[in-house]
Amino acid sequence: MSLKDERKKKKLSQIELAHAVGLSQSMIQQMESGEKHGSVSTNIKIANYLGVSMEAILSGLENTESNKHIPAQREEAVKRTKTSANK
Repeated sequence: MSLKDERKKKKLSQIELAHAVGLSQSMIQQMESGEKHGSVSTNIKIANYLGVSMEAILSGLENTESNKHIPAQREEAVKRTKTSANK
């Protein structure tokens, strides 16, 4: 599922999600459309808020040419999450 799918599944508007994670509604819209991507920490916040994995947030983005970096970003996020869990 994509970020948009996960957000809609939780019955949240873009504005509600944006306020909850400290972003603008336009940033959420741009992330959902693939125009922009969030930082690792932003994607972790969104995933945690929605109660899903980073993979669920990023899976809808990987197939676009501008988002080929996402597998590396996911790997970095997983490492950070594991490091945080071990503290």
